[in-house]
Amino acid sequence: MSQAPLQQFYIPEEQSIYLLSHDDARKLKEWVALCQAQLSQLGYRNIELIGKGAYGFVFAGITARDEEYVFKFTRVNLPLHLQDRLEEEAFMLEQVDHPRVPKLIAYQRVRNQSILVMERAPGLNLEVVSLREGRLSPRLVVHIAGQLADILRSLRREAGPAGRPMVHGDIKPSNLVFDARGESIALIDWGSSVFAQLDASQQFLAANVMELMSDNLQQTNARLGDVYFIGEEQLNGALSSPRFDEQGAAGTLYALASAQSCRFGHRAIPATSLGLPMEFARMLDGMLDSDPRVRLRAGDHFIREMPRLARLVMIDLPEPPEAALVPTWVRPSDRDIDTVVYSSRKAFLREEGVRETLNDVNDVQLDRYYKNFMQGMGETEKAFLAAVSRLGKYPVVGGLAVRWEAEGVYIDTSLNLHDPELKPAFVAAVNNMVNLARAIYRQGIFKSCLFNARDTLHLDREGPDSPFVIEPGMALRYEVSAMPELEDRSRLHSYFEDGPDPEEFLVLPEAIITSLEALNEIHHTGMIIFESLPQHLKIHSYYRLLDPSREEEFHQRLDDILSAVDLIEGLGVSGFMKMPYKDTRFFAHVERQPERYYPRNPREAS
Repeated sequence: MSQAPLQQFYIPEEQSIYLLSHDDARKLKEWVALCQAQLSQLGYRNIELIGKGAYGFVFAGITARDEEYVFKFTRVNLPLHLQDRLEEEAFMLEQVDHPRVPKLIAYQRVRNQSILVMERAPGLNLEVVSLREGRLSPRLVVHIAGQLADILRSLRREAGPAGRPMVHGDIKPSNLVFDARGESIALIDWGSSVFAQLDASQQFLAANVMELMSDNLQQTNARLGDVYFIGEEQLNGALSSPRFDEQGAAGTLYALASAQSCRFGHRAIPATSLGLPMEFARMLDGMLDSDPRVRLRAGDHFIREMPRLARLVMIDLPEPPEAALVPTWVRPSDRDIDTVVYSSRKAFLREEGVRETLNDVNDVQLDRYYKNFMQGMGETEKAFLAAVSRLGKYPVVGGLAVRWEAEGVYIDTSLNLHDPELKPAFVAAVNNMVNLARAIYRQGIFKSCLFNARDTLHLDREGPDSPFVIEPGMALRYEVSAMPELEDRSRLHSYFEDGPDPEEFLVLPEAIITSLEALNEIHHTGMIIFESLPQHLKIHSYYRLLDPSREEEFHQRLDDILSAVDLIEGLGVSGFMKMPYKDTRFFAHVERQPERYYPRNPREAS
C-alpha cells in the first residue's frame, strides 16, 4: 500500500505541537528542555523559546550583566551540511556592521550541538505586529521603507567590513523586529546570506582574475529564502545579487501595507489601491512587476529616492472600521485556541501543463512551503491560498467554501473569532481573501476548515495492517448554541452536496459515513477530518450543535463515529464540513482593486 502524499493537505505552516503524535511531542519537549538546560549551565537566565523554523529553534535569555541575547540551535535531525550552516551564518553576521543589525556575540558547540549567540533586538517581529494591527498606516510603512533602504544601501557597499556586497537573502516581516517606542526596525536571521556574485548593475564581482575565470560564477551561491517573499530570480537560481534583497523588501512592504502574509497579491490588490503616497505606491508596484526591466528601474528608484520619500510629512489619518464582506462572528472564549487550516479541492487552482521548474531543488523550506502546495499556480491563486492560511494565524474555528462560476464567486463562511481585540485585523485578512477570490477566473470549488489543534484526538496502532485503538474516555468535543429559529432544511449546506473530494485519498468505512449522514439531518455546524498514517490516526474536529432538543441523539452519533474508527483501513485524509445555513454571498469578478492614494495635503483630509 503506497503512502499518500499527506503534506498537501495542510497549508504547511509550522505544525502545532498538538498535531504531533504523543511520541513526537514528547521528543520535542525533551529536546527543548535540553536546550534550556544547556543554556542555564552556561550561566544564562529567564530562558524562553521565541521561535522555530525549518532549520532550528531560537531561544532568548539574559546574561549575568542583564544583557538580552538570542540563541539559535539547529535541529539535530538535519543532515550535517545543513547543521554546518549555523557556523556559516555566524561568519556572515560577523561581516555586517550596521546599527539596525544585532551583532554576533559568539558561535560555540556544546556536546555536538551548535549554538549561535547574538544580541536581541527589542520589540516584536513585523509579522506579529501585522497580525495584531492589520494594515499598517501609510505613514508607518513609508517610515519602515526608509530604514530598510538604508540597510540595503549599506549591504551593497564594497567598502564595508566584508570588502564586497552582501545579500541577506530572506527579507520578510518576521525577520524585521519592530521597536514601537522609536518605530525602529532591526534585520535578523542571516541564515540565507551570501556574498554577492553580481553587483547591482548585474556585473560580475570577483576578488581576482582567477576567480572570474572559474566556474564558480556559472553556479549560484544563493540560498532559498522564504518563497512567499523572495523574487523570481532568487527562486529560479540566478546568480546572487543585491537585487534579491530589493525584491524581499518590496514583498515585505507590500505585505505590511495590505495586511497579507506574502507578495503574490499585487496584481489583484495593487500597492496603488492601499492609500499610500502615489510615488511610493507606483514604485512598489514597479518593484513587484512581472517585467524584469521595470523591476530594475523601480529598485533603483527605491534605493536612490527613499531618503527623500522618508522625509515626507505624513500623519496617521483616521480610518473608519472596515466592514466584513462575509459574515464573521466574535465569540470570546477562555480556552486557548491553536488554529490549524485544512484545505482541499486545490488542484483546479493550478495552471494546466505548467513546467515544474523546482523539482531538482533540494531544500527543506521549499519542501515545507511550496513544492506540494503552490507550485504551478498563478500569482493571484497563490495569494488566495496564502490569505486563507493567514486566517489560521488567528484564534478562529469554522470553515469556508468558495465556488467559482462564470458569472462570479459564491462564498459561504462560518468564521468564529475568539478574541474581540483582533477583529479589525481579522476582518482585513478576510476581506483580502474575498478580493483575491474575485480576481480568479476559473470554475471549481475550494473548501477550508479551521479547527483547534488542542481538540485533535490521537490514536495509535502497531502498523498499517492493525486496527486503531480508542482509549477509554475519548470523545469528540462539541458546543451547544440555541438558534432563535430553525432555518428551512433546504438552506442547509450539506456535507455531501459536492460529492467526494477528489484530493482526499482515505475511503472511510460505511459505518462512519452512515453516522455522518444521520448527523447531517441534525441542525449543526462543524467539521471532522480523519488523517490516517501507518501507526497513527489524527481526528480533527469542531462541532457546534444548533438544536439543543436533539443533543442526546447528536452525542450518540459522535460516539458511533468514534467507535467505528477501528474499521478504518488505508492511508490518507478524508474530511467533511457543514455550514449552519445557506447564507451565500455572491461577488462579481473584479480583476484589480481601484486606485486609492494618500492625500497630497493630509491635514486637509484629516
